Amino acid sequence: MKRYYFDYAASTPVDPAVVRVMTPFWAEKFGNPGSLHSFGQEASAGVFEARDKIARSLGCHYSEIVFTGSATEANNLALRGTVKSAEFRVQIPKIIVSAIEHDSVLDTAKDLEKNGAEVVFLPVLENGIVDIKKLESMLDERTVLVSVMFANNEIGTIQPIAKISEIIRNFRKGKKSETDYPLLHTDSVQAFNYLNCNVNDLGADLLTLSSQKIYGPKGIGLLYVKKNLKLSPGITGGGQERGFRSGTENVPGIIGFAKAVELADKMREKESVRLLALQYYFLKQLRKINSRIALNGDPKNRLPNNLNLHVPSRDGSKGSAQDLVIALDLAGFSVSPGSACSARVCSPSHVLKALGYSDEKAMSGLRVTFGRKTDKKQINALLVALKGQLIHML
Repeated sequence: MKRYYFDYAASTPVDPAVVRVMTPFWAEKFGNPGSLHSFGQEASAGVFEARDKIARSLGCHYSEIVFTGSATEANNLALRGTVKSAEFRVQIPKIIVSAIEHDSVLDTAKDLEKNGAEVVFLPVLENGIVDIKKLESMLDERTVLVSVMFANNEIGTIQPIAKISEIIRNFRKGKKSETDYPLLHTDSVQAFNYLNCNVNDLGADLLTLSSQKIYGPKGIGLLYVKKNLKLSPGITGGGQERGFRSGTENVPGIIGFAKAVELADKMREKESVRLLALQYYFLKQLRKINSRIALNGDPKNRLPNNLNLHVPSRDGSKGSAQDLVIALDLAGFSVSPGSACSARVCSPSHVLKALGYSDEKAMSGLRVTFGRKTDKKQINALLVALKGQLIHML
């Protein structure tokens, strides 16, 4: 059976060019980059070149790139590192996170709250964009961090990070005492393939990326840490990564990550235009099948590869979207439910709930995400499969 992949927001295949540059660092250039001999220096040079390449893409200095084992670890470092460092200067550090963040941010924030920090959740409007006015009213002298993701992994909405940065800068200027706080962190994992992530344009102090979302290998992420920021380390030991993340570097992963960044930079504009046209085509054809299907999130201010769909069932069954995902997978089409599923138990999407949806409606989301291999032929095949399935549901 031929299989079709429409879950690029979850993970992407490793680009063949990425595999090629990684291959020598598995067995030939296998040295520990911390070693002084030639094998170590060869690996170290590879890591440096990769770090510098990524830094140039983000518009920062190579020393500001901190490699981690994943984007989840990078988000943890951003939040935990900021709060732990701030505890020496702020009695009860306060952090503000948007209500639709990835679990690696939300769960970390909740854990920090259990340990004495104050956590405030920034609401979003019905279109999935954060409420800027609410943010302005939430900032106070104890606020040490604001974390808002650049583009949402479920509904694809794009947040006004540069505007948020401006608000924070203006607040800093008006504070009684001059400090770097609050810092701005943005999880840009979903954004990098399609949006400008230059840290100077965004005004970010901390920025998270993931290799596996941009056609690079799994097991490697990064956190941009603005120079001279005070951040407590996430992992202590040998002092690698400026002391923020000790442990021998994942050399092949880092090499592959840098190549994936290079390819994404080259393809960003053209690929965004191509996928936006496919997105428009798919939604138009889908609505011809049934006009009751609606788009979740902002219809325009969204990633070009993301479609999160409200798929109502005839009988209002809460499991309709999950049933559809399973049926499509059996037919050879890989898509994703909009709700959170683990151990075969699904719960309403916290993102859709934040948009004001009921539990029932928050269970009905279907996420379809495109990638570099997606073309109109594949989309037409998915439309045929969806039509066959939806006849029984709608």
